[in-house]
Amino acid sequence: MPHMWSGSANGVRGHFKPEFQHRYETVDGKLRIIQALLTPGMIERDETWKLQSLGITFGDALAQELGLAWIVVDDAVGRDPALQDAESGLILFVLTTISKRVEDGEEIDVVGLFNGGVKMVEEQRQRHRDATSCDG
Repeated sequence: MPHMWSGSANGVRGHFKPEFQHRYETVDGKLRIIQALLTPGMIERDETWKLQSLGITFGDALAQELGLAWIVVDDAVGRDPALQDAESGLILFVLTTISKRVEDGEEIDVVGLFNGGVKMVEEQRQRHRDATSCDG
């Protein structure tokens, strides 16, 4: 993960008691901590930095599950962490995946959101394979 955001994931990991921090190492553990921290009253809607930390953790789970790589994307607005799929070239901007939904007052099913992300990447990979096989 790009170093400027690595503290975000470490901060989320810190919500576990030391004897349970190993649970963060699994995809399931990451998703569970995100869902737990989205319990009303844990993080307020205006605590953008904390909510974006959950987006980084969500990205860590996707990267771990799908073998995605963290990159930094520079544009006219600034720098943002993103995930890139080497196979399809797909770039996912996960920083605000959680925060924008919380700020909009949405109920978030973290596992459902994760499964949707996995499905999207897998579909994009298949489209890329299909397009590549048609070229050959």
